[in-house]
Amino acid sequence: MHDPIHLTEDLRLIRDQLRRFVAEAVVPHGEAWEANGMVPREVLREMGALGFLSMRHPEEHGGSGLGAMASLILAEELGRSTFGGFSATVLVHTDMASPHLVRYGNPAQKAKYLPAICRGEIITAVAVTEPGAGSDVAGLATRAVRDGEDYVLNGTKIFITNGVHGDLFFVAARTDPNVKGSRGISIFMVEKGAPGFSVGRRLDKHGWRCSDTAELVFTDCRVARANLLGDENRGFYAIMDNFQNERLVLSGMAVGEAGKALEITLSYLKERQAFGATLWDKQGIRQRLAMLSAQVEATRQLAYHVAWLDSEGQDCVAEVSMLKAMSAEVANRVLYDCVQFHGGMGYMRESTIERMSRDARILPIGGGATEVMLEEVAKRL
Repeated sequence: MHDPIHLTEDLRLIRDQLRRFVAEAVVPHGEAWEANGMVPREVLREMGALGFLSMRHPEEHGGSGLGAMASLILAEELGRSTFGGFSATVLVHTDMASPHLVRYGNPAQKAKYLPAICRGEIITAVAVTEPGAGSDVAGLATRAVRDGEDYVLNGTKIFITNGVHGDLFFVAARTDPNVKGSRGISIFMVEKGAPGFSVGRRLDKHGWRCSDTAELVFTDCRVARANLLGDENRGFYAIMDNFQNERLVLSGMAVGEAGKALEITLSYLKERQAFGATLWDKQGIRQRLAMLSAQVEATRQLAYHVAWLDSEGQDCVAEVSMLKAMSAEVANRVLYDCVQFHGGMGYMRESTIERMSRDARILPIGGGATEVMLEEVAKRL
C-alpha cells in the first residue's frame, strides 16, 4: 500500500527506525515479557535514549517538538510488534499521561520531571478510571481536600496501566464537593512511594499480558500543593483535552495490529495446503481477506487525516471519535477472521494470532467505549 500523502521524509525515517527497533529489541523478547507481566524498564530507557519517548515533548526539556503525526507513527509501529501490552506500556507514558505535564505544568514542574520522562527514567501513568466511573469521567468519587499547603487524597482507581511499576501518576480527584458532574475536578502529580499511596492489587487481564495494570488506593495521601497540575477545579477539561490524542494513538495501534495480522495470515494462507491446493487458492478466502485489507487501509488513511487535522489545530472531535470507533471494530473483525483462517492453530496459545486476538478485544473498551464514541459523533451530525 502507498504511504499516506501527509508523510514527510523525516517522518518516514522515524517510522523506519521504529520498525527496526521493534524487530530487533521487542519481537524476540516479547513472549518472555508476556510471561513476566511487564516490559523491562531498561527497554524503555533504551527507547528514551533513541528519542522515541519524547517526540511530542518540548525541545528545551529533551524532546523533539513534533506533532500528532509522530504519535500516530509511533502507535502504528508499536502495534505491528504484535504485543499489545508493550504498545500500551509505551503509549500510556508518551501520549496519555505525560502530555498532561507538557500542556498544563508550570516551568518548575516541567523542569523537575520532563527530562527524566523523556529519557525513560521516570515512567508515567494516568489515574482517572474508578470502580464507578470509566468513560463517564464526571462520575469521579476520589476526593482531594485542602489542608494547609497540602491536599489529602482518598479514593480508589482501577485499570491503571503502568500502575504497578510506574513512577509518576497523574491522578484525577474531586476538589469541590459542592458542584456536580464535570466541575470541581483537579489533577495531581503523585510519586510512587508517597505516604498513603499504594497498589491495592495487580490485575489479571484477558490480554495485554505484558503491561502491568493495577488498582491504586489513596488513603489520607498527602500531596503538596506544588504538585497540583494546572488550575484547581479545571482538571476535567484537561482530561477531555488529551482524550483526543489518546484516542488517536489507540486507533493507530489498532491499525498497526490489524495490518500486521493480515500480513501474518496472508503468509499462512499461501503455505497451508487443504483439498489439493493452498487456502489462498480458495476464492472465498481470498475475497474475504481482500475486503478486510480494504477496511484496514481505509481506517489507516482516516487516521492520518485526523492526525493532520490535529496538527493543523482543527477541531476534530467528531473525526477522532469516528476513527476510534471504527478502528477498534475493524481490528477485532480482522483478528476474528484471522483466527478462523488459521483453523485450530489460531486457537493455540503458541500462535501469534491467538495472542493478538486477545489483545485486540480491549480496543472497543479502553480510551472511550465504541458506544460513547458513536454518541460523540451523533451529537455533531
